[in-house]
Amino acid sequence: MTPLDEEEAPMAHEQVDITTTDGICPTHVFTPAGEGPWPAVIMYMDALGIRPGMLETGQHLADAGFVVLLPDLFYRYGTYEPMDPVAVIGGGNMRAVIMPFMSTTDTKKVAADTAHYIAYLDTRSDVKGDKIGVTGYCMGGSMAIAAAGAFPDRIAAAAPFHAGNLATDADTSPHLFVPSIEAEVYVGYADPDNSYPPEMAERFKKALDDAGVTYRHEGYKAAHGWMMPDFPIYDAGEAARGWQETIALFKRTLG
Repeated sequence: MTPLDEEEAPMAHEQVDITTTDGICPTHVFTPAGEGPWPAVIMYMDALGIRPGMLETGQHLADAGFVVLLPDLFYRYGTYEPMDPVAVIGGGNMRAVIMPFMSTTDTKKVAADTAHYIAYLDTRSDVKGDKIGVTGYCMGGSMAIAAAGAFPDRIAAAAPFHAGNLATDADTSPHLFVPSIEAEVYVGYADPDNSYPPEMAERFKKALDDAGVTYRHEGYKAAHGWMMPDFPIYDAGEAARGWQETIALFKRTLG
């Protein structure tokens, strides 16, 4: 875990390398202005990887008063050029573009990686308390649920947005992590969303209910991916609602 380009990076944005079991994970850390310490949140990226829009999202949450850790979940793939969401989504071959990256990770791998992310946060003097929040978008929403289940003693709140495939028959399905969750959960889903149809939503909610998880499960009248500022389907009004819910959840649960 060594800082990169410390002299060149703005004080509110650092780049660090976090060593995991499988390699080196390039990670961005955002901090609020002023004097800390602050509560910490791990943000799990969507399937278009680390890019300016994802960095903007991390800084936005940091500006609300949190140390935000944004790891590159595609580190097992290797280095790659930042993707342009407008070109990828509008190109008609999005799945072909992102699958080589997505195939390098899954909920189990990210849950294992999260142990190292938490260990890194524990080394920072600007992090307040031992309770952590997690949030994520699309693919990252699934990872946030997995992390909350893998580390119930540390993760106090989880806020996945427009996450698909939350309850499937795969052995990596996020709903399989739910029984051990102790965090408060806020699920913001696109209505409608082909990757999260009503029957799947009911299956996921049943898992939450059966586990006794405190949660809210709310639909947004926007397209899948509406929270991302660089997506062509970004919805400013519904994104503002999502941010309000996210910040309120973390302030209430993390202090």
